[in-house]
Amino acid sequence: MVKSPHQTLPFEEFLKLPETKPAREYIDGEIVQKPMTQGKHSRIQGALLTKINLLSENQRIAYAFPELRCTFAGRSIVPDVVVLRWERIPRDEKGEIANIFADYPDWIIEILSPEQNLLQVTKKIIHCLKYGTVLGWLIVPEDHSIFVYPQGQSPQFLEDKDDLLPVPNFLPQLQLTVGEVFSWLKL
Repeated sequence: MVKSPHQTLPFEEFLKLPETKPAREYIDGEIVQKPMTQGKHSRIQGALLTKINLLSENQRIAYAFPELRCTFAGRSIVPDVVVLRWERIPRDEKGEIANIFADYPDWIIEILSPEQNLLQVTKKIIHCLKYGTVLGWLIVPEDHSIFVYPQGQSPQFLEDKDDLLPVPNFLPQLQLTVGEVFSWLKL
C-alpha cells in the first residue's frame, strides 16, 4: 500500500468520500491508497474468484467478491477477494445485494503486489481475524508462496507445489494446492 503524505481524516469523513480507483482504505487513522493491480495479481484474483464461485454460488453456500469494501471496527478496507457465506451477503430493502457492507468478511484473500508492505497487509488480515473472519490467505506471487492465517491458530507458510491449502469449513469441496494457484500464471 502506498501512503499519501497528506491523507488523514476522521473516520466519519472518510466514509463520505467518493470511491477512487485504485481504492483507498482507512487503517489506523490514515488513508492508504491501494496500488494498481498488475498482471500476476489480476490473473490470480480472477482465477480464484471463478474457482470459488463455481463451487459455491449455485448451491448458495458463499460468494467471492473482488475488491468489496468492508467497513467494521473503525476501519474501512478493500481486500483483493472477500468471501461471504450466502446468509451474510448484505441485502437492501428490496432483497437485492446491498452496496455497503458494514461487517467483517468470512474469508479474506490478499495478493501481495511488489510495492506493497508485507507487514501492513498482514496486519489487515489479523484485524479481520480478530473481528470474526475465519480464514485469511496472503498470496505472494513473486516467490510462489502463501501465508495462511486460520482464526485462533498459528499461521502457516506454504511454498511446496503439492501443499494443500486450508479452506473455510463452509467450503470443504474447494481443493487447491499451492502449485495450482501459481500454475494460473502460465497462460
